[in-house]
Parts: sequence; C-alpha cells; structure tokens
Amino acid sequence: MSEVLSASSDVAFTPAVKAIQTRKGSRDGYAQVERHGGWRSAVDDQLAHFLAAQTSFFLATASADGQPYMQHRGGPAGFIHVLDPHTLAFADYSGNRQYITQGNLSENPKAHIFVMDYVHRRRIKIWGEARVVEDDAALLQTLMPQGYKARPEQVIVFTIKAWDSNCPQHIPQKFDAADVAAALAARDARIAELEAALAAAQPISTAQPASGESGAVAP
Repeated sequence: MSEVLSASSDVAFTPAVKAIQTRKGSRDGYAQVERHGGWRSAVDDQLAHFLAAQTSFFLATASADGQPYMQHRGGPAGFIHVLDPHTLAFADYSGNRQYITQGNLSENPKAHIFVMDYVHRRRIKIWGEARVVEDDAALLQTLMPQGYKARPEQVIVFTIKAWDSNCPQHIPQKFDAADVAAALAARDARIAELEAALAAAQPISTAQPASGESGAVAP
C-alpha cells in the first residue's frame, strides 16, 4: 500500500535527506515549497507537451532489497502516452529478455522516470509506481506507435506521485543527427537558390566595339 505524503516532494525528501539539507543550509528554501504542497503531482499542459516530443527516457526500478537498476526506453515522438492526469503508459518492446525491470516491479512497484531533452537543455524527473500489463491486447495496440519497427511485448503503466524539472546547468546541448541533416539541407537549398538568383541578375555582356575602334590605347 502506498504511503501518504504530507507534501508530494516527500517522495524524495526523506527524513535523512531533510537532515542533510538542514546541515548544508538548503532546508528553509525547500520547506517553503512544501508549504505550498511540494512538487506537481499531475500532468499539466507543460509536461504533456514535453513528453509528446521525447524519443527517449530512462526508467529506474529497484529490487525488494533495494538494488537499483536503470533501463533506457526509446521510440518515436509520442510513444509516451498520457492516459489521464496521473497516469502514463507505453508499449514495452521485446529486447534482450533479461526482464530485470519487470522482475523488480513484481516485488517493488516504486519507479522513477528520468527524461533528458538535450536540445533545450532540460530534464524532467517523475516519481511514482509502475506495473506491467501483459494481458491487454487492445491497450497494447493503442499504445504501439504506428509503423514503428519493434515487437511489442507488454505495457508498462506508470502512476505519478510527483514530478519536478531541473535547471539547465551542466547539461550539454546536443542535437539529433536527423535534425542536423535537415538544417544543413535547408541551408544548402537556400544557398543554391541565392546563387541562381545572383547569376540571373548578372547577364553576360555581348556588346561589340564600334566600327574603326581597335580597342587599343593611343600612346
């Protein structure tokens, strides 16, 4: 059974964490956030828009004895679905068949989603609980990205407890190769267009010297 949190950020700010915050001088600032309820706990338009644009994220779980594990999940933009303001879901594709994530969730539902957007230098952290759904073909078909080359095996449903975003500090800006290629192609097309326009504006002169003029310069 899930514990009741006095503030949503208590999912991360345990008594041990708060004690260290007090010792290092940051507790008062976070306590002010907690007085307003803590972090956000539902999907708003900002988060929905952010998730819809992502093609990659990391899913962290832990075994019953606390051994952590993080696994990458990827797909085309839109592969992370918002089922309702508190629930995310995605098709889980067949992979190396280790099933560490599924095994962890079978004994410890606590999970964490970490999404990094390198282009805009932004990261989103989502705390919650996750479960694996193996027997809902209709849901799996709904979540499977159309035309994506992968074999869907099951569904992972994630219930949100809290989420927060970080500042861009220390995040390197990186761009997808496809986006860079598209930008370069657009640049090259524009250069070719300008070169053609310049050539058309400078016709070659065909004028001949007047009769009797040799073109030589008199001494």
